[in-house]
Order: sequence, then C-alpha cells, then structure tokens
Amino acid sequence: MQTLIPTLFPCYAPADRPIAEAVAAYLERGTNLRVFLDEGDIQPGENLLSKARDARQADLVVVFFSRDSMPSRWARAQWEDALVNEPEAEGVKLAFVRCDDCNPPAVLKPRFELAGVPLKSLRDLKRWVRDPESALIPVAPKPPLEGELEILAIALADRPGVETVPDFSLAAKFIEECRRDFDGVFVLEQDGRSATALAGDLGMQIGMTLLDDAEINHDRIRQFCATRRFLIVVAGIGPVDPQEFAFGGRCSTLIAMAGAPAETSSDPIRAIQRAFSCSPPTVEWQDLCSMARTGRRLTRDQGRIAECYELMERWHALAEQHEDRKVLDESAREMVWILEAWGRDHEALALHQRRATEFDDQMHLLF
Repeated sequence: MQTLIPTLFPCYAPADRPIAEAVAAYLERGTNLRVFLDEGDIQPGENLLSKARDARQADLVVVFFSRDSMPSRWARAQWEDALVNEPEAEGVKLAFVRCDDCNPPAVLKPRFELAGVPLKSLRDLKRWVRDPESALIPVAPKPPLEGELEILAIALADRPGVETVPDFSLAAKFIEECRRDFDGVFVLEQDGRSATALAGDLGMQIGMTLLDDAEINHDRIRQFCATRRFLIVVAGIGPVDPQEFAFGGRCSTLIAMAGAPAETSSDPIRAIQRAFSCSPPTVEWQDLCSMARTGRRLTRDQGRIAECYELMERWHALAEQHEDRKVLDESAREMVWILEAWGRDHEALALHQRRATEFDDQMHLLF
C-alpha cells in the first residue's frame, strides 16, 4: 500500500514569497513532503489569520511573520483562536517563522529565526517537520556545524547525495549530529564480506525479508531505499564497490574508506561469513563445517536465502579441496533446493545429476 505524502501549508505575505520559496525548496529536498506554496500566498481580501485557518487542511502549517504579514498592533484576542485554540482542538501542528525584525507574540512556539535564511535555522525547521512533537522537548542548543561536518550536512542531510570521507570517525560524528535529518541510519561494515552478505545485512536492518537471489534482492533494496530519506554508511575497504549501495532517489550514502564502528555487530551470521571469506580459511575444517551448518540454519530461519546459497557454494568449493564427499553431497543438496525454489530448474537439475553421480554414497556390489 502506498504511503500518503505529508503536506505542509505555508502562510506568507506576497513580499515574503522569496523566503517562502527557499524554505519550500529546502524542505522538499530534505524530506518526503509536499508544500502548498502557491496556496499559501496571502491574496487581497485575506490576512494572516484567515490564511492560517485555510491552511489547516494540511498536515503541517508554517506561519511566516514579517512586517508585511503582521499588523502593527495585534491584540491577543485577535490571533489566539486562529493560531492557538483552534489548531490545538483539531490536532493541527503549527510552527512560526520570523523573516525580519518584526515582533511576533513571544508565546507562539516553536519559532524559527529565518531572516537571511540561515542553514542552522532551516535544519531546525526541517527537523520539526520530520518530528513535530520533538519541538515540545527542550533540547540544549548546539553551535552551528563547521568545517567537514558542515560540508557533509550540506551534501547529505540537506539533500540526497553521496560523499566519501577518509575515516569512520568523521562519519560517526556526522551521524551523531545529523541523525534527526534521516528516516533511518544504517551502517554496513565491509569486513571482507561480499555484496550479497552486505545486502542481507542491510535487509535485516531495514526489516526486509530477502527470499530471492542476490540480483533481485539488490534491486528490491534499491527501490525501497530510493524512496526514503535513509543514510547508508559503508565502512572500510573491501571486495565490494561502495557505490553499489548508493541507491539514489531520496537516499544518501556516506562512504568511510577506513576505520570501523566502535560497536561491532554480534550477528553470528556475520562471523561465519567472515570465516568463509578468508583465503585460505584460518579455521580447522571440522570447525568450519560446524559453522557452515549453523549458518545454513540461521540464514534459512531469517529468510536470507541468497546468503545461504552463497555460503553453501563456498562450503562446497572447500569440500572439493578437502575431498570430503559427505559435505559435497550435503551442500549440493541444499543448493539444489534453493535453485528449485528460485525457479532455476535447469541449474538445479544439472547440479542434482552431478551430485547423484559424483557425491552420493553408492551401494557397492559384491562379486
């Protein structure tokens, strides 16, 4: 079912249209939001209060205060119903913007200072748009971002994009500062793993069940992420091109060339994949076989079938080196089952015939 896009209605004087346009463009770049820009322009015969009442058709309302939109004298009895009582009764979320040196009522909150359209205030407004309730929780003010963090915020948080940093420590600082700008932040540590393993890891983090082969899974993840304001962080240099996880659309990707997250994932599947990625493996053969069987069970239970197939392929290849006919038969049986489930019947039949003739234990005839 398609999710409805939230709407925002700005209320502004014609003279304030340039700042309203800048705010609307910024919000639409950085959020999944539709702005009723033209509808918010105060026309002859209207005023800020009548426009604010019209605006309550939208999910969110932003009222732009300026010398052009406000009367010189404004008694509380005039504005309280339109800007406080009625929206509160209807559950409408309002925010207020000051565009110049006008003097709006101090009790109207949250209020954002946008004279000159400063980026920090724009980001604060965007975060209110993403989570209106957060403005009700007092937060200690933070200084504006500087240097590399500000560059990353402009490139990734203010709009979708792809950036590379030399070390994960900078990525971690960016995540800490800008997490509220995204629907979700997901970290993928290469750690020698394949693109199939990384895609399975990401699928688990975003709550997707990946029953298809690696190519179809990757396309599904791409389509899912491209429509959302996610931040995908790929950490470390490995066999996978990090650009494979630059999904475009509304999704941002940050590539950290070195370093790793301070908290290492406790996912046992990842430890098993790491063991099988070593060439040659550093684990004894019997222990590796035990890990393969555990990995098979875990990946099947979690619906990570492409990772199960890849694990069986690698186990099968190592079994050939060890001339272990039992493991060759066992891993081949699993691969045949998966190929059949994917509808790749020709490959499944070829592997089944090879398994039956080469790996299966045959009954020896007595003469």
